[in-house]
Amino acid sequence: MAFQKAVKGTALIGGGAIATVFGLSQFSQYRNKHGALVQVEAAECAPVRMEHLPTREQQLVALQSGAEFDVLVIGGGATGCGCALDAATRGLKTALLERDDFSSGTSSRSTKLIHGGVRYLQKAIMKLDLEQYRMVKEALEERAHLLQSAPHLSAPLPIMLPIYKWWQLPYYWVGIKLYDLVAGSHCLKSSYVLTKSRALELFPMLRRDKLVGAIVYYDGQHNDARMNVAIALTAARYGAATANYTEVLHLLKSPETDRGRQRVCGVHCRDVLTGKEFDVRAKCVINATGPFTDSVRKMDDEEVPNICQPSAGVHIVMPGYYSPDNMGLLDPATSDGRVIFFLPWEKMTIAGTTDSPTDVTSHPIPTEEDINFILSEVRHYLGPDVEVRRGDVLAAWSGIRPLVTNPDSKDTQSISRNHVVTISDSGLVTIAGGKWTTYRAMARDTIDAAVKEHNLKAGSCNTMRLQLEGAQDWSPTLYIRLVQDYGLESEVAQHLASTYGDKAFEVAKIAQVTGKRWPVVGKRLVSEFPYIEAEV
Repeated sequence: MAFQKAVKGTALIGGGAIATVFGLSQFSQYRNKHGALVQVEAAECAPVRMEHLPTREQQLVALQSGAEFDVLVIGGGATGCGCALDAATRGLKTALLERDDFSSGTSSRSTKLIHGGVRYLQKAIMKLDLEQYRMVKEALEERAHLLQSAPHLSAPLPIMLPIYKWWQLPYYWVGIKLYDLVAGSHCLKSSYVLTKSRALELFPMLRRDKLVGAIVYYDGQHNDARMNVAIALTAARYGAATANYTEVLHLLKSPETDRGRQRVCGVHCRDVLTGKEFDVRAKCVINATGPFTDSVRKMDDEEVPNICQPSAGVHIVMPGYYSPDNMGLLDPATSDGRVIFFLPWEKMTIAGTTDSPTDVTSHPIPTEEDINFILSEVRHYLGPDVEVRRGDVLAAWSGIRPLVTNPDSKDTQSISRNHVVTISDSGLVTIAGGKWTTYRAMARDTIDAAVKEHNLKAGSCNTMRLQLEGAQDWSPTLYIRLVQDYGLESEVAQHLASTYGDKAFEVAKIAQVTGKRWPVVGKRLVSEFPYIEAEV
């Protein structure tokens, strides 16, 4: 009787929610379909891709030439590189500076998922929050774009949501079906329900006790660090002058006579490798420094209040036998209300993430408390025959999310991942917040604001449907040609194809001869992993 009431109640609520979401989805799909037609035509008019990438030395010469750029982006993470790519493909003279490696910060320390955010949709429906709904809708559209623009670096991933109480089955089923519905034509694959026996067959490590069944839905998974590098390389292909290990020391300003104020007109920076300092001038400077957003804003105005509240997300890496090769797991309600993902990655298993306030540092370190919290949640979902040991943690990392919030707020769990574009009185454009999946939309909004504020001559955004470095001639069977043409091991060939896409042949060409009958070329750096010396 209780189960029937739960099903009826859920059906009534779900029916109303589905009707509402369906109406919003249909309108959004209509708008985006017609917008996409314009964007595809625009992409065809984008500047020509350069056949050969300039070296770092050549890029530095361009930056030190004294010529004024239209746009200068500070920050080589996903958002900064996305801004540089967006600006360059609009025909703007673009520069990009990063003080470390590209993707050395938050962009390489994610959960490796390209997703809309199931929990954000839940909040949107429960609280009738239109802003949260729009964020999920946009993220699901951008998820489809990322999977299309870099198929060698990304792929759909089934994620299982185990159910241990009967009443949860209709509740979560409606929620996941709404997730599919909001995605509309961008839905990767339709979600489905599994019986207990089938769930254990696919995920044999699961705790059997009280298991009712499971729901499987699809999101995307990607190589985040390599995706970031692909965006930077593509920006360089379209003419952006990009340089890593180039640190911005302070902003340059010039007086604006008609308004009697100072305007940002460039940066003074230093080549970290040589120590040489130089100026780079630009009509517009964009601050896309993630967790370090406020430090750059204070270069512009020391009195400006903080707009970012950093949140630490810790992940751990465990042996591959903790999860199936091709299916992830979602714990929707941990002991403290957070969400934990348990995902296959590079023949290992990733578990995370935490969500707690933190200080901004260049090299955040995961705490033992966070690691043990994740382990305890993993134990909760795995069977008693699987002993979850602290010694099985092979690696751990902490990434700092640059969440946009009220400076007085300390509850980072209630903060939206929406992005915010702000422009200071001196013309500094700042992009803050957001999430990995929506980097392209964030870049689009940022460059739109920059063009408007600084009266730059540029067209509309050209990055929708734009293929990233390595994607143009890639196919799922490309690795076979690497094996046949160069004599690489199959595992190494698959790794090169999924990392470099159609540029894998350039790596294979310089691979060292092994001196063995097989493989002919491709000397591994470490015997257990497919990385070879030619990659270095």
